[in-house]
Amino acid sequence: MATKVIMEALSPTMEEGQVTKWFKGEGDKVASGDTLAEVETDKAIMELVARGAGVLRKIVVPEGKTVDVGSLVAVIGSAEEDISSLIVAIASPPDVAPSNGDSAGDAAASTSATSTPPSTGDGARVKASPVAKRMASDRGIDLASIEGSGPGGRVIKRDVEGAAGAPAAVPDGAAGGFEDVPLTQIRKTIARRLGQSMGPIPHFFLTTEIDMERAAEARTALNALDDGPRISYNDIVLKVVAAALTQHRACNAWWQDDHIRYFNEVHLGVAVAVEDGLITPLVRNADLKTLRQIATEVRDLAGRAREKRLRPEEYTGGTFTVSNLGMFDIDQFTGVINPPEAGLLAVGSMVEKPVAEDGQIVVKKRMRVTMSCDHRVIDGATGAQFLQTVRRMLENPMAIVW
Repeated sequence: MATKVIMEALSPTMEEGQVTKWFKGEGDKVASGDTLAEVETDKAIMELVARGAGVLRKIVVPEGKTVDVGSLVAVIGSAEEDISSLIVAIASPPDVAPSNGDSAGDAAASTSATSTPPSTGDGARVKASPVAKRMASDRGIDLASIEGSGPGGRVIKRDVEGAAGAPAAVPDGAAGGFEDVPLTQIRKTIARRLGQSMGPIPHFFLTTEIDMERAAEARTALNALDDGPRISYNDIVLKVVAAALTQHRACNAWWQDDHIRYFNEVHLGVAVAVEDGLITPLVRNADLKTLRQIATEVRDLAGRAREKRLRPEEYTGGTFTVSNLGMFDIDQFTGVINPPEAGLLAVGSMVEKPVAEDGQIVVKKRMRVTMSCDHRVIDGATGAQFLQTVRRMLENPMAIVW
């Protein structure tokens, strides 16, 4: 019996995937568990594996094409099996239940997109993909007014884009002062999650300036040991933040609509800039790891993040995020909270500046940090107390290397 190869939800927040490479060709023998293709999800490149054995009879989705989760991608069967009915009548993708990912907000958004199908004026339901439903809702477009080009008249992504009246890209070589570049999967996710954060979440921001003289001395001493990876200032900040979160549970929490979830473990998100966006791999149980372990793990995660080789469990389920732009000479900035987390620490550059000390002007290494707080979870005094702890630890080398 033929086996349908469908676009699986390869990450907790995935709604569509792009086939970037086929490892098997039509006519190739396939064993259950074989890697069939490489798929770019919203945050990483994952492998699509065979769920049946036989011969790869038909590739439905070519390399470079993006389809919704649940769409038919290929067909596996015996060499003599008739699969024409599967190719002609591609079933509409089933509603995909959200899994426990990096955001309860993602789950809620996905559920709302599939729980109440739109209908026409006479009560008939409109068949549409989850992505098309979400796009139509975001753009205020009535799905019933769109003629679907998908199987069985199903409204799909390109139909909504056409209805929105998007201008066509200027062909190569044609006159024009702009270029339309299609969104990558990660850029689509960033846009969606920013909308889920800045709009619904009541942000407030707290900034403090930290004396980094002793932290700098400790870093120099540790790196002089030549025993293991070099310690960066960011590694020190991560270690301190993880320790501080164990003392301030209200900052190590998720907003869950009808309750607040306080964590007994610290899974620290580390913002990493990649070619087409941003991803936050996790240092899990960061409060239990040494400075050297954090340094080693962050370098490995960042490297694989840039190569899009992270596994879903390595970037979902964070309890707090640290974003550092100090290496770009940014003195201070405010970050957008990564829902359902309740807080984020934005770290600026460390600079030498004149400061008053005991009535004298002296030059000190100083660093400004800004905490973004979800006011539904973290009150002003609570966030301020957390920052006081972070500052006290960074200004005391013994607190860094314990």
